Amino acid sequence: MKPKTLLTTSRFDVVEHLIETSPDQPAVRRQVVVHPGAVVIVPMVDADHVCLIRNHRVAVGKTLVELPAGTLDRDEPPRDTAIRELQEETGYIARHWQELPPFFMSPGILNERMHLFVAQDLAPGEPAREAGEEIENLVVDWQEAVRMAESGEIEDAKSLVGILLWDRLRQKQPN
Repeated sequence: MKPKTLLTTSRFDVVEHLIETSPDQPAVRRQVVVHPGAVVIVPMVDADHVCLIRNHRVAVGKTLVELPAGTLDRDEPPRDTAIRELQEETGYIARHWQELPPFFMSPGILNERMHLFVAQDLAPGEPAREAGEEIENLVVDWQEAVRMAESGEIEDAKSLVGILLWDRLRQKQPN
């Protein structure tokens, strides 16, 4: 049976699937959020500092410390989204980009695939934040960012993945 669209918004759809399990069991309904995907960026201001952001999140009713991120425009290559979102949210423009492995945010209910990038050799500039965005740059020492992730001060999953994975990969790189 074809999935049924329950809700369409500007950023995602909610669809319902009817899943056949076995001949002796009734079909099961599953609702899924269909999302175009997103990017998350680890902006390394220099070898020892990262630009995090303070971002007010309506869904959780508080300001979170996060890595910059954003939703892919339909059919937009992830790197193009990363370049756009880094400049819009932080003002920085990167001269060097490295793509790390992508990951799913919450595959039990959501098909959103996050594309993870490290941005280096940054040049500062003016942010171009969207209307309603309450974002503030927060440049911190890399080890402080790792400590914030480990202590629970950073609660955002995509930021935890980005910081902890990049930290692990940095430790493996030759000096």
